[in-house]
Amino acid sequence: MKYAIGLDIGGTKIAAGIVNEKGDLIQKEILPSDPSDQERMFSQVKKCVEQLLNHSSIPIDQIYGIGAGIPGKVDRAKGVAVFQNNLPWSNFPFIRRIKESLKIENVVIDNDVYMAAFAEWKEANLNKDELFVYCTISTGIAISIIQGGEFIRGAGFAGELGLIPVYAPGEETPVMRLEETAAGPALEKRAKKVYADDSFTTKMIFDAYIAGDLTARKLINDMVTSLSHGIYMINSLLDPHLIVFGGSVASKNSFLLGLLKERLAEFVIDEQKHSLEDLKMSHLGNEQGIIGAGLRVFHP
Repeated sequence: MKYAIGLDIGGTKIAAGIVNEKGDLIQKEILPSDPSDQERMFSQVKKCVEQLLNHSSIPIDQIYGIGAGIPGKVDRAKGVAVFQNNLPWSNFPFIRRIKESLKIENVVIDNDVYMAAFAEWKEANLNKDELFVYCTISTGIAISIIQGGEFIRGAGFAGELGLIPVYAPGEETPVMRLEETAAGPALEKRAKKVYADDSFTTKMIFDAYIAGDLTARKLINDMVTSLSHGIYMINSLLDPHLIVFGGSVASKNSFLLGLLKERLAEFVIDEQKHSLEDLKMSHLGNEQGIIGAGLRVFHP
């Protein structure tokens, strides 16, 4: 059995795991990010991998390689983290630095959503010609598209669903970018204003929704309305065989899928009704980023 290390690097935390070639997560380590400086940030990544190896029974000589999911824009061919709005890296030579620091030669990188999407695509086990979309709803909103086992990347920026203008009920501006009206921070910002309470968090909003709070219900319903517009664009443009939702906001609040289907049912024409059954929540929780990054070592 071959093993790889999968890295899921974010502005808040770094998660590292040992993944076998079947996609099983053997062991995991998490450390907080340090976005105050590019070298401190890299030092935390290195430390996370070292702690993972120190706590594992699998020796480093049995590690086939490292895969890393990095937010923002990356240059896969050159191994460079080009731009990340939540990390202090700018044209940071990630692969070279990892090879020098950890003495592991086989290193691959990609955008973090693409890494997570790869794990979800493998889990879905679709036919080769079927089109798959993974949608993350978290700090941001983005999608990744896979067909025939290959990512559809466009000129390099495909999948930025969060940038698409949508109807934004409850906002001062009736049309906003999806990320500005439906992502976690946007929802939290709106709640703080509506409740006049700066301590409000995204989790508190969903807890209030479940408890029947009418204000929270309006906030979530408005969010779902905006999200449904974005998802309907995907359905109409790509007609995917499956859309899987992940990311912290989606995975921790699975009831959103039912609300989303109800709202989408208002838009779809008869020929698109099948798409309502082709929306699923991730079964991999928040570990798909690690798993996908590890699997990409075997399937670069």
